[in-house]
Amino acid sequence: MAGSKNNLFSLNKPISYIAIEGVIGAGKSTIASMLATRLNAKLVLENFDENPYLARFYRNPAEFAFRTQVFFLIERYTQLQELSQKGLFESYVVSDYIFEKDKIFAYLNLSDDELKLYETISTPLERNIVQPDLVVYLQSTLNMLMKGIKERNREYEKEISEEYINDLNDAYNYFFSRYKGAKVLIVNSEETDFINNPQDFENLVNEIFKDDRGAVEYYNPSLRKTAH
Repeated sequence: MAGSKNNLFSLNKPISYIAIEGVIGAGKSTIASMLATRLNAKLVLENFDENPYLARFYRNPAEFAFRTQVFFLIERYTQLQELSQKGLFESYVVSDYIFEKDKIFAYLNLSDDELKLYETISTPLERNIVQPDLVVYLQSTLNMLMKGIKERNREYEKEISEEYINDLNDAYNYFFSRYKGAKVLIVNSEETDFINNPQDFENLVNEIFKDDRGAVEYYNPSLRKTAH
């Protein structure tokens, strides 16, 4: 679920393709946009509003989960296929998702029979996706995620329950504890405001581009503030 032997990466490869990940409400799209502006990078954002099944999924998950999932799968595949174009990585690319994240939602929402069918579609597609050089996972708490969802006030997200976000948060943490598709920076975003505090954001940028990065690293900005 969290990577394959086709997703091997080099620890010494310069970072040019960065993916910001996190649960719904973590602020990943906003931070991805800020980072793209900071780096003058190509920005790749998910097109949630184009999924005709999403609002119905939140009202009736059992009936609309598979259709919602497959639509997102094909949409993400089509969008990320553009990153394989020659010459694109002469500059930076920043996205607000990774292709593999689709499986987090699939395993959480689909029945066993639906999951088998989903796997027959997703597995061959995954082989053709360009992997990021670094995934920045914005680890958050249930309260922070629910606050983020409420503040952005998207109509179709008003049906989301705390139970679903809690389960999704657990699934994300499990996924990224085992993810091996790229280098990972797990960021504890509690007590830190990357969006409204310029210094917090600059510290994050510095952390992303620091030298001698390992395969998996943890960044806790609140501990760094305490140390200073």
